[in-house]
Amino acid sequence: MNGHIRKAAVCFMSFLLVLFLLDGQNNLFVTKASAIKHKTSHTSSNKIKPTQSSSIPSQQGSTSSSNSIGCINYNPSTRTISVSCTNPSTRLTDIDNVLHDASILAKQTPAGAWLLSANLVIAKGATFHIDSSDTKWLKINSKIIGSNNDGSRRGSSSSSGKIRPAYWIDVHGSLKIDSVKITSWDPTTNYYAKSNGSRTGIGQFIIGAPRPSIVIENDATGHTDIMNSEIAYLGFEGGKHLGDSGLAYSGGDGSILKNDNIHDMYFAFYSIGVGHMVIANNIIRNSGHYGLDPHTGTHDLIIRNNTIYDNNGSGIICSLNCYNILIEDNKVHDNAENGIDFSRNMTNSIARDNIVYN
Repeated sequence: MNGHIRKAAVCFMSFLLVLFLLDGQNNLFVTKASAIKHKTSHTSSNKIKPTQSSSIPSQQGSTSSSNSIGCINYNPSTRTISVSCTNPSTRLTDIDNVLHDASILAKQTPAGAWLLSANLVIAKGATFHIDSSDTKWLKINSKIIGSNNDGSRRGSSSSSGKIRPAYWIDVHGSLKIDSVKITSWDPTTNYYAKSNGSRTGIGQFIIGAPRPSIVIENDATGHTDIMNSEIAYLGFEGGKHLGDSGLAYSGGDGSILKNDNIHDMYFAFYSIGVGHMVIANNIIRNSGHYGLDPHTGTHDLIIRNNTIYDNNGSGIICSLNCYNILIEDNKVHDNAENGIDFSRNMTNSIARDNIVYN
């Protein structure tokens, strides 16, 4: 009898042990499943967070660190806006929506008057528009914000790494300007920036007060077309620097300047090595030096049906190894030097049916 009782007790204890082990395994399985579920949830939230944070614009007036959202970036140390957008509709409004900082880019009127107080760089492969869809007048600040104790300028960096004395639009991609006004602006006088520099002879310069420029670089991946617009009060005498000319092309083959009023520049147009451009139906006047100056290897260029006058040098001068230049049907008058110059090894070029006087 006692043997049967002991045997039953052992069987019962074994049964309890089996239940205990099974329960432990179930608990372990549940714990592992819970951990896997938690890990999956954590990974998912990490995927969302960067998108959420990148959509948050910088605070008004914040320039202490770089702003970077998508293809529009701002570097406060050089006060440079970089645009790498391949979307063909990117404009000033898009920059403003990202930066929200009037000390960098300010929309001054609902009609589309803007004040740019930074460099604007259009990157390779990018396209940027300045046109009447959101812009009537773009003013580029002629006063660099911030200066060193020795009085020199700081905060405006060129593609070569040298410090520039004025803000500029620097094009490595493609820029489309249509039906707008672009000028310098001096906030201390509330007027266009003035510059009184000049060239007194070969290699002799009187450096002028810095003003902004538009420069198309030799690695530009697209056209910079300027149509139906007013471009004025840009460029200064900086001692034969391409970027100081006012409107300068060393790239952007195939670009067009048409139906524009270009005035009170230092050079209305200066180029090096660019080709297949058309400059037509423009008014070119009151330049501080030359009107149109295709230079150093510029080729396959058409200059047609422009009115060019009151420039402080030659109206049109093609100089230093230019070739395949056609100059026709222009009215050129009352310039300080020659109306039309073929200069220094210009070859295979034609000037015809132009009216030149005074």
